[in-house]
Amino acid sequence: MKRIMLKLSGEALAGPKKTGFDEDTVRGVALQVKELAEDGIQVGIVIGGGNFWRGRSSENIDRTKADQIGMLATIMNCIYVSEIFRSVGMRTSILTPFECGSFTKLFSKDRANKYFEKGMVVFFAGGTGHPYFSTDTGVLLRAVEVEAEVVLLAKAIDGVYDDDPGKNPDAKKYETVTIEEVIAKNLQVVDMTASILARDNKMPMWVFGLGEENSIVNTVKGNFTGTKVIV
Repeated sequence: MKRIMLKLSGEALAGPKKTGFDEDTVRGVALQVKELAEDGIQVGIVIGGGNFWRGRSSENIDRTKADQIGMLATIMNCIYVSEIFRSVGMRTSILTPFECGSFTKLFSKDRANKYFEKGMVVFFAGGTGHPYFSTDTGVLLRAVEVEAEVVLLAKAIDGVYDDDPGKNPDAKKYETVTIEEVIAKNLQVVDMTASILARDNKMPMWVFGLGEENSIVNTVKGNFTGTKVIV
């Protein structure tokens, strides 16, 4: 495996605090990604913004403006996580679909590929740059654009279930599931727009629990305990 796209939820990075950042959690992720990078694997990362902003929460806020706040939350997350990655010895860059002054660089496929070839971990912040699209859609879009081999979805839950395991103790966990089944049963691995993007571009997704020990490295190196969404 040469190039992967990793999606991290903002809530997962907040750790037990549920908001903001938990540095120990982020450092743990950084050390795992460093191990992959040292093995020659190119890593792109998309981070959600849920540790700061969960979307429109008031009728007094326009949906477009609420989504713009969410985009900025993902940029804050990427800047912070990027710095933790650098503190453990990695080189990083942050790309956004819109100008952010000197904070980030403007996304292009050529620029991303140049950074990958230099051995840098590339953060894709700011979602798609447009309202009404989630970071689920953003990670699938960037994965397709930069020709990643797989999207790794690091979640608070350890895979895909046929029902909510938090409410139904008899919920069944899938080892593998097709993207067609995900769409037909609305299993909510990612949102529907992202699911269709994955299906149409034959982009596999692997879902696993971020909280499990060494879960990112284990997933990439074959000791996988989550769910593979196949296309």
